[in-house]
Amino acid sequence: MEAEMKYEQLGATLYVPACRDDLLQVVNGRRFHGVRSLILCTEDAVCESDLDQALANIEALLPILCDVKIPVFVRVRNHQVLKRVLAFNSVHHLAGVVLPKFDTSNASAYLDTLTGCPTLLIMPTLETKAVFSSLAMDRLRDLLLDHPMHKQILALRIGGNDLMALLGIRRHPQMTIYETLLGPVISRLVTTFRPFGFPLTAPVCDSYSSLDVLEREVEQDLVNGLYSKTAIHPNQVVKIQSLYAVSDGDLEIAQRLLLPGQKAVFGHHGVMHELETHLTWAESVVHRSKLFGTRNQMDRRHISQQHVAQSELQTLLKESG
Repeated sequence: MEAEMKYEQLGATLYVPACRDDLLQVVNGRRFHGVRSLILCTEDAVCESDLDQALANIEALLPILCDVKIPVFVRVRNHQVLKRVLAFNSVHHLAGVVLPKFDTSNASAYLDTLTGCPTLLIMPTLETKAVFSSLAMDRLRDLLLDHPMHKQILALRIGGNDLMALLGIRRHPQMTIYETLLGPVISRLVTTFRPFGFPLTAPVCDSYSSLDVLEREVEQDLVNGLYSKTAIHPNQVVKIQSLYAVSDGDLEIAQRLLLPGQKAVFGHHGVMHELETHLTWAESVVHRSKLFGTRNQMDRRHISQQHVAQSELQTLLKESG
């Protein structure tokens, strides 16, 4: 997997316990459709008694990952499990690793261990008490910037449920994470890390039966500049990625901003746009449009799918009549 991969390509990243019996079908796309990236988990989703089986499953899968079209990561359980995974013969077929409970107490040890693996991308997860300290996060950011492996960091993941657990709370199923105590925390993490080149991914939404809550949460993710999200259930994947499609209006403005020789400042539909100020935003919009299309395209696709379903229903009714 190329280090130049942009984190937006992750889309909705599905977490899968590595101890599953159908792991091969999951990885090759036969089990779930529409998944753009996978994380095989050996941590919270796996009991200690199942850890050896989970690692054996991963080792058995590694040789075939070279033929898998989506990036596959392994969320290690701890530093010792990371060493075990790195010792696997075909570990280079992984896109990268996800590092849990990441803070200044273990960051150097993790990154030093990965120094000999320049092809693996790294996604640390921010989910310890240190997240609630601005000073601790500043120190972690500076540590990352000083480490030679920081360029391999694809994104920082926000461990919403672990942070909730530290506070002793659990959000209501009808609430987005931004309606809880973690809302301001997420915003602060973005402002602490994003300006220094570290993008972040959005926490998981526990509610997978109510897509309305998920939709509201993803829209708020986008407002905070979080263009990838953890999915805890396959039902969430298509919905999340449909919301990553950009509006036609945003795409039009972004393309104008990127035109050669564009004026430094111009107005459009009553809104002022500045080339220098909005350049990074414009590049992100165009990139996401190539990955996920536009909202109008997604709407037309949804209507087309509805027409197909209605046609199939009418055929069934005729046959039954």
